[in-house]
Amino acid sequence: MEERTIDQYFETVQDPRHHNALHKLIDIIVMAICAVVSGADTYEQIENFGKKRKRWLSKYLELPRGIPSHDTIGRV
Repeated sequence: MEERTIDQYFETVQDPRHHNALHKLIDIIVMAICAVVSGADTYEQIENFGKKRKRWLSKYLELPRGIPSHDTIGRV
């Protein structure tokens, strides 16, 4: 069985944002999954998870503009 990266699992997901998106879609998806698995229930909690674990997340995600706001997470 061929191994796939997480990027490959989500490559068919269309980005609902316009061309001016500041954060990578895959970064938002992965951060949200990690936060929800850790017990986050709201967009604010997902953002807080990201802020508290930014150093760890940065090992796996690009996060070119840092942690997205809860408003950005909610729009996605």
